[in-house]
Amino acid sequence: MGQRRGIPFVISAPSGTGKTSVCRRVVDADPLIIHSVSHTTRAPRAGERDGSDYHFVSDKEFRRLAEAGAFLEYAEYGGHLYGTGSGELDATLARGLDVLLEIEVQGAAQIREGRADARLVFLLPPSREELERRLRGRGTDAPEVVDRRLALARRELEAIRLFDYAIVNDDLELAVTQVREVLAAEREGRAADARARHGREVVLQRLGPRFDKLR
Repeated sequence: MGQRRGIPFVISAPSGTGKTSVCRRVVDADPLIIHSVSHTTRAPRAGERDGSDYHFVSDKEFRRLAEAGAFLEYAEYGGHLYGTGSGELDATLARGLDVLLEIEVQGAAQIREGRADARLVFLLPPSREELERRLRGRGTDAPEVVDRRLALARRELEAIRLFDYAIVNDDLELAVTQVREVLAAEREGRAADARARHGREVVLQRLGPRFDKLR
């Protein structure tokens, strides 16, 4: 029997939903999944390391890689470019390891079109009101920047239709547990079980009026 091929799992969410915290906890708790390291043209933030958090590259180098077909997906977000290298991804999957791609909604849409093996998970805030509270409560951005992020987040919420699963990040530990349930079910060929609990339509129906317009 041949070696199992890994599965690419995509996790996307509107800004302020806690995507990075969920992804880090999932990878730390699961030895069978590797966090994909994206390329970006933005400058490193405090504590970030090149090759670990991101591959930090110049705009010129990023565009050269894009033209050479090096990216599985890439998109502009917040004035910076982000992209996922395809060669590194496939090499990891061939070793039998799953890969977690923490990417923006634009990039997830590209993967939906180009990778039939990908499983897409969308993180939702508990409500639109809570999302606004979180973004304004950060205190790190000017009011006009927050307004732009909110407008973008509202558009990103509409993209949930592209995703296989939806998970509400109201409680971090619970959200991590639910993502791991999806991973385990997909690995074990029990996708129907996972979709019965965490499928996009099931979750939106459970949320009711908080996200009625997304159904």
